[in-house]
Amino acid sequence: MGDENEFDVAVVGGGPAGLTTALYTTRLGHDTVVVNRGGGRAAMMRDTHNVIGVTEDVSGNELLQAAIDQIQNYGAEYRRGSVTDVEATDGRRAFRVETADDEIAVDRVVLATGFSDEHPDPPLPRTGRGLHYCLHCDAYIFVDESVYVMGHGESAAHVAMIMLNFTDEVDLLLRGHDPEWSAETDRQLRAHPVEIVESEIESKFSDEDDPDWLGGFEFEDGTRREYKGGFAMYGSQYNNDLARGLDCEITDDGTVAVDDHGRTSVEGVFAVGDLTPGHNQIPVAMGQGAKAGIAIHYDLRRFPMSVEAIEAAGGVDDEDVPAVSADLRLSSASRAAGDD
Repeated sequence: MGDENEFDVAVVGGGPAGLTTALYTTRLGHDTVVVNRGGGRAAMMRDTHNVIGVTEDVSGNELLQAAIDQIQNYGAEYRRGSVTDVEATDGRRAFRVETADDEIAVDRVVLATGFSDEHPDPPLPRTGRGLHYCLHCDAYIFVDESVYVMGHGESAAHVAMIMLNFTDEVDLLLRGHDPEWSAETDRQLRAHPVEIVESEIESKFSDEDDPDWLGGFEFEDGTRREYKGGFAMYGSQYNNDLARGLDCEITDDGTVAVDDHGRTSVEGVFAVGDLTPGHNQIPVAMGQGAKAGIAIHYDLRRFPMSVEAIEAAGGVDDEDVPAVSADLRLSSASRAAGDD
């Protein structure tokens, strides 16, 4: 394994949380590689909401590409590929990160692998054009509009009630399934002005003014209902295989347990973003990435050294400072010269 495959930090995943972590670790002087297989929840966004300073006409892919360009400009390495395994080692570096094509040796690992929404079968509308998954992102666009919530569990019932904060036209679509929410939730739900539609969907139709956007559904019982759009609530599949392989603590819902700075139960392994408990929001993920990046810096930075460590090393030589690698110094010099 050559020096080109040795880094201080490896970030697995290229969403807002992972890229923010990489931005911080790189700017704080640690050689960082991001390995990203592509896709992900943020990449699916047609419009960006709730990110201050970013206009809503920016797509998820545009947002992510700008972040990739930014971290590369500071000297981070970005690679497209899939990480197949991560394991602790007894070598000079603490972890070996295996990809489909290579092995990388690192001192800290950041898992930013996120989750996948469970989609209805069939999904029916186009995602982002009448089929939505993020209540906090998209509820605003349905103010005073007719909205559906698709699902038959606790989360679907509660989201249907929450949507009454935005509109008085909320239907809960069971799609032929029996409700699986509790008796207490059922009593609460039926006290709210939410219409429960039991029949399965037969087909969808498009909006007359915008054929790319949902118009509504036709049901097997012969009814036809118009909707501006709505939310599918069928749960999430967390991409926690690497965390499990490292013996990180996993919560009951499949997320990776972390402290306030993204540290997992395994020393040297961090997790950020949608893989961890909490709100699945871009600004939240960015904040988690920033805090993890700072915590990693505290772990890895060389200075200040204790007096005892300096004495044991025979002092601090001129070649020991600055501790930033030659590659990052070169990137910094290029930016200062305006070559970026």
